Amino acid sequence: MKIVIAGGTGFVGNALIQLLQDNGHDLFVLTRHQSSFEKGVHYVQWLQQSETPLQVLEGADAFVNLAGVSLNNGRWTKKQKKAIYWSRMNATLEIVRIMERLTKKPKVLVNASAVGIYPTSTQVIYDENFADYATDFLGTTVHDWERHAKRAESLGIRVALARFGVILGRNSGALPPMLLPYQMHVGGTIGSGEQWLSWVHIEDVARAIYFAVINETIHGPFNVTAPNAMRMKEFGQTIAAIMKRRHWLPVPSFAMRLALGEQSTLVLTGQQVLPTVLEQHHFTFTYPYLKQALEDLLNA
Repeated sequence: MKIVIAGGTGFVGNALIQLLQDNGHDLFVLTRHQSSFEKGVHYVQWLQQSETPLQVLEGADAFVNLAGVSLNNGRWTKKQKKAIYWSRMNATLEIVRIMERLTKKPKVLVNASAVGIYPTSTQVIYDENFADYATDFLGTTVHDWERHAKRAESLGIRVALARFGVILGRNSGALPPMLLPYQMHVGGTIGSGEQWLSWVHIEDVARAIYFAVINETIHGPFNVTAPNAMRMKEFGQTIAAIMKRRHWLPVPSFAMRLALGEQSTLVLTGQQVLPTVLEQHHFTFTYPYLKQALEDLLNA
């Protein structure tokens, strides 16, 4: 298959590229900046006024959109929130524009999304059938992101919306900053500890995206979370046990808000989210349990 990836030079993109290469696919990565690149991958300039990548993208079977400024890239100032929002909207609208102009339309667009579309709760269990979305900054951003991606449906293209949970990886993603307090022997419960953390191993993220590309019956939202979410307190205790560190020094909510501002909502609130669509389609998680996932990531 000829697969086009936007945002392919990031955390998730790198993992996805490796998986797709291992499966023999022809990969085209849309990028704005030249840098060190993966061997065997075609890199295509886009989102530049002088760049029109249409010709090289003709015949693409699938598009995967992972583009957007990271949520973890600094405090959520007004400027940063604007960058987070518009980087996603502009990239998604440009992908739809490109697909409109292609002579042969791709079969599928798998568009990144996030479980932040669901309202935060310590009690509610969410799956893809939940219709109401959160009205805070993250919820509104994700809702608009999905809305723009679904424009591709009018072109006869199947659209699958990958709602990512908290992605755990060795050197990137949410895990390294979570490990730091335990490495310094001051790890403990963040906030109340009752907030849910719907996590997922980076390997399962890449596999789920690929699964959605090749499985023609997946469309609309699908949650990319491990089937066993954890409350923050148990999450920290599991890290401590595997690292053989104490879990003892709590971090109160006010301290996190003081340090991170609005960005602190990423760790002080959460949702229990189930990957119902993936499981109904018989997707098998390599790392369904947190202890198993952390042992792989921390002991490698």
